[in-house]
Amino acid sequence: MSDPRVASLFRFIRHEYAAGEARLVYAFDDGPELVETIRFLDAPALAPEREVAFAHALQLLHLIAGVSYYKAGVPPGIRIEGAGIDQQTARFMDALYLHGLGEFAYHNKLDLRERIRFPANRGASAAPATACGLPRRTLVPIGGGKDSLVSVELLKRAGDPATAVWIGNSALIQSCAERTDLPMLNIGRAISPLLFEYNRAGAWNGHIPVTAINSAILVLAALLYGFDAVAFSNERSASSATLEYDGIEVNHQWSKGWAFEMAFRAELHRRVATDLDYYSLLRPLSELAVAARFARSSHYDDVFSSCNRNFRILGPKPSDRWCGQCPKCHFVFLALAPFVPKPRLLKIFGRNLLDDPAQTAGFDALIEYRDHKPFECVGEGRESRAAMALLAKRAEWREDAIVERFNREILGQLDAQELDLPPLLTMTGGHHVPLPLVALLEAG
Repeated sequence: MSDPRVASLFRFIRHEYAAGEARLVYAFDDGPELVETIRFLDAPALAPEREVAFAHALQLLHLIAGVSYYKAGVPPGIRIEGAGIDQQTARFMDALYLHGLGEFAYHNKLDLRERIRFPANRGASAAPATACGLPRRTLVPIGGGKDSLVSVELLKRAGDPATAVWIGNSALIQSCAERTDLPMLNIGRAISPLLFEYNRAGAWNGHIPVTAINSAILVLAALLYGFDAVAFSNERSASSATLEYDGIEVNHQWSKGWAFEMAFRAELHRRVATDLDYYSLLRPLSELAVAARFARSSHYDDVFSSCNRNFRILGPKPSDRWCGQCPKCHFVFLALAPFVPKPRLLKIFGRNLLDDPAQTAGFDALIEYRDHKPFECVGEGRESRAAMALLAKRAEWREDAIVERFNREILGQLDAQELDLPPLLTMTGGHHVPLPLVALLEAG
């Protein structure tokens, strides 16, 4: 088997759609084809007025999903076979691959700036997108965690017709979707088995911008099934970089951040459909503000989980919904603690993570004490510090081992102003939330 790390070229060979299945085909040099399939269950016939938009969206998905395969070899050459892309799309893809693979490059000590160059076809000029006459309803991606469930409840309160959608076959996510009482849509995704063979043989591996791929898949779904909006649940904290590496900000959540949302939305309206909205409903909120809203109802307590070990493609999964050891478990426990009664929180997790000295290093990372925050979908360090400082004042929490140690060793070193919780709970920053939903979002 050829080694993609010695390849000189990554090829986007073809993309096709038939009978509810999209096929995305790639290769390194003249090596074997890597074929990814996306399955749209019970797919209706594509409306004729959406055919052009669907073709453009399929090409965009082909380009974006290629990041999973490109990273196995990161060759210096990229070739798009067929019609090619114009300069604006090439620039968008350059940014997506460079920043979306920022964490991957950091861990593998690679400089991708001289490698990622999407070729623009000077003869390719995308015709301006037009309206497709999409019906008024929203696709809400469900990830299994608290954020998307907060979005669901907001849309239900607004009376907006919405459908819970998820990609893949996670039983945990399906349980959350069922609990929403919304109509449901499940989309299948099968990564090329050859990629796993490359990985086992020592190909480059690491984090990819999964949200970007899911966004492109859901745009296809919106056009196919008839939805005029895709509403993700990414908060403003997602835009905060983890660290800087070789002059580039590295953000584990880059494709959940504001920069990606703006760029993808612009590309969508330029090349695909002017009446297909794409936004994050929680964008003006911090992680703590989302946690405060989630805490107001216990409806999802026994089904939700943000522990990423539940969603591994390969490797062991926790025996229950929360492993209690990873950064996501640490952060969600800490973020909910100021807003959820302690007995309820301990019932959700099955243990008290803040009274376990073995977890000290994990919580230190969240508050950025002696290290940067984890490469995970967690809130900013100042949010974790503010939450911990609040718990240090509360009788029910302040004697727990990690809170007591924070109060004794760390709190005095921090700027008291930065620990003020109310400013972190206000809406701020840019967003694309539709005006009718803004007032509901502000009200919580």
